Amino acid sequence: MNEPESQIKPAISANLKFAAKLLREGRLVAFPTETVYGLGADATNEQAIARIYAIKSRPSFNPLIVHVADLAAAEKVAVFDDRARQIAKRFWPGSLTLVLKRQEKSKVSPTASAGLPTVALRAPANEIAQTLLKLVARPIAAPSANRSGNISPTKAAHVAASLGTAVDLILDGGACEIGIESTVLDLSGDAPYLLRPGSVTEEMLAAEIGPLQRASLEDSKKPRSPGMADRHYAPSIPVRLNATAIEPGEALLSFGPHSLTGFTAERNLSPSGELIEAAANLYGLLRELDWPGFQAIAIMPIPEEGLGIAINDRLRRAAAPSAGVDAKLAQGQGKDG
Repeated sequence: MNEPESQIKPAISANLKFAAKLLREGRLVAFPTETVYGLGADATNEQAIARIYAIKSRPSFNPLIVHVADLAAAEKVAVFDDRARQIAKRFWPGSLTLVLKRQEKSKVSPTASAGLPTVALRAPANEIAQTLLKLVARPIAAPSANRSGNISPTKAAHVAASLGTAVDLILDGGACEIGIESTVLDLSGDAPYLLRPGSVTEEMLAAEIGPLQRASLEDSKKPRSPGMADRHYAPSIPVRLNATAIEPGEALLSFGPHSLTGFTAERNLSPSGELIEAAANLYGLLRELDWPGFQAIAIMPIPEEGLGIAINDRLRRAAAPSAGVDAKLAQGQGKDG
């Protein structure tokens, strides 16, 4: 695979300053966060935001996450009540996105919110991302730096392989620590809604503000936040969930010790069965098994607890049927874990 390596630059001080200059000029810069690599644009620049949608082939109804340095910067963009402020103080910087009502005088492009009266905000817990935000001194809209619906990037090379020279610069900060996208919590109404699970778990949030509502099926038709489409985070070949046996021609994405045999190739998310390690490895190992010579990727069951809930959310969306993919195979056998 020919990757435009010239687009990838180490995230050193000089390159961060150059990246900030590009962003202020309306250009696009991919950069690491603790979750996945983001495709960044000045969130106040309508043309730059439109370019994100075009490059990713992203549906215009799918809003973007806007990154800010801290709560003070966020309050210039969205309306914070005591509940939202409490959550932000507890989990920011970190892998939690808050969906809140937009400030009337917010300078963030309405296109970043897909025309909704809300905005999705996050303060990342990554030194490179934080430095970039402070250098730009503007909010940065940054969905995952890949083609819409495909596997999210957790390394700079993944960005280059997916988007190539469409990105003006890719800052290389190594592998992402967490490896799956942020939790998304909607606090724009009276009831708190968990729109997407992540490393900040439902239990952690409920301990702060009480029980949460879950996103409905209708949210996948007109998403209130990114990552809610029926099919998302998907390899190019079919995915079969909860595999307890291997079918001919399948590669295996395993979890923990096992006795399965007959696979064409194998990658183990965590040989010791650790969910944190599994989340960090998820997208990278899916990419390694995404080869047209395999009939499908069979995935062993992942415990539906803690971070496993977020992993299973991504896997269910990766396994959802699409045009040209056999629905039965894509859905797997039995209930998704």
